[in-house]
Amino acid sequence: MDDPIGGLADTLAMVTDAWPADPHGSHVDVDTLDHAELVSLNNAIGALRRRVEAVHARVASEIARQSRPELGSEGLAKKNGYRSPAVLIAATTGTTVGDAARLVAVGEATAPRRTFSGADAPPRHPHVAEALSDGRIGMPAASVIISMLDRVALRAGIEQRDQAERMLCAQAEGLALDQVGKVVARAEAWLDPDGLEPQEHQLRGERSLLMFERGGMVHLNAKLDPESAAPVKAAIEAIVTAEFRSERAGAGGVGTDEGDADGARGAGGLGVGDQCIGDHGSGGHGVGDPGVGDHGSGAGAASVVSPADADTPGRTLPQRQADALVLLASRLLGCGSADQPIEGATVIVRVTLADLRDGTGSATIDGIDRPVSIATARRLAASGGVIPWVFGARGEILDWGRRRRLFTPTQRLALAERDGGCAMCGLPPGMTKAHHIRWWARDAGPTDLDNGILLCETCHHRIHDNGWEIRIEGRGIDGRVWFIPPPHVDPGRVPRLGGKARFGWAA
Repeated sequence: MDDPIGGLADTLAMVTDAWPADPHGSHVDVDTLDHAELVSLNNAIGALRRRVEAVHARVASEIARQSRPELGSEGLAKKNGYRSPAVLIAATTGTTVGDAARLVAVGEATAPRRTFSGADAPPRHPHVAEALSDGRIGMPAASVIISMLDRVALRAGIEQRDQAERMLCAQAEGLALDQVGKVVARAEAWLDPDGLEPQEHQLRGERSLLMFERGGMVHLNAKLDPESAAPVKAAIEAIVTAEFRSERAGAGGVGTDEGDADGARGAGGLGVGDQCIGDHGSGGHGVGDPGVGDHGSGAGAASVVSPADADTPGRTLPQRQADALVLLASRLLGCGSADQPIEGATVIVRVTLADLRDGTGSATIDGIDRPVSIATARRLAASGGVIPWVFGARGEILDWGRRRRLFTPTQRLALAERDGGCAMCGLPPGMTKAHHIRWWARDAGPTDLDNGILLCETCHHRIHDNGWEIRIEGRGIDGRVWFIPPPHVDPGRVPRLGGKARFGWAA
């Protein structure tokens, strides 16, 4: 950061320029701005905030340096009446001590260093320092990346850590913090796959479910490790998703793609499907554990609603999820055998065939951000059988052309592997449908992988209603999805990366 104040001044000027002024030079009220002006102003404020965070991190690291323990009562923080630099920063900025400590940590990790000989040395995390200084990422994203890299420092190679740091800084630009956390978790599994199993053992030991009654309501408070949570989450989301679709169908909402969208996970319970993510014509394995609900239709959705709420419109998502849990328990109690599966929902575990055989690498579960170890993937495989799924040459899936309208279950699995979920916003595959990019009837679009895309209902309507275009670069599961904004969103129509390449992790 050669001139931090100069960078701040330039960005502040951007905010001033983005905020329209009246003929007298006074800035107008925000409620008078149009859509384009609001977006431009918000972008400028975001850039200014990131610049301020970068400067503040440097200042915080210097406060910490001048408050180091060996200085005793002569340290900066203690001389000003504070027990630590984090407390000083928190008290003077109105933040929490934890946030102040993270600011100090980011500053220390991105500030230039000096060796014992007095020579200058680069920051401990140079790529994060550069991205933070340039205003491409903010302090929260920098903190998440730095914390992960420090955790694996003793177990991952220097070149791998440098590669991951560089790629994470590039990918974090423009992502929300929760999306950054998901990508960082995948990167950590790539850097330190052997560390997953001990972490999972600890998480399994922390799982719990508390039930108590208070004020006439029964409270459930659950903590589940990823392996335990996967079937619970998939089953509840399956029921709620089917219910929403049933309601839309009843209201005549067939969507703008001429009603040809199909569920991302096929109805009928494929068990747990798993796809190989290898590059060149390798085979994948699916792991089966029948679930509950139906992703492909709204069958049985009405039974989710309790009799007292049958005529109550507008139930919230938490209410729907509570009703889904009640339905799961009711169906289980009504089964003749406790082992009887309830068809429909599918848990997808993704792992390469080589990793599954050799016990290396890691696996991911749709809808669960945290990767799991190969040992966990193998346990899931043992519990439900294995379904093979073989790619064609170079990873392509066989296309259907105009012979059929709806995408096959195999094609939907391939789309889920390429897109990672909703290609535009990153929602899990179970909350998406497979759509034709070129419509089936209007454009005579084929039911081919290159003409398919996974989108949630909201993004599907946003694309069609607002004039976005979609392009697929490359073929098979390695293809990349690009969204071209309409001129009123971006006059230059610069393509925006989507899909797994945007929201996932691939070293």
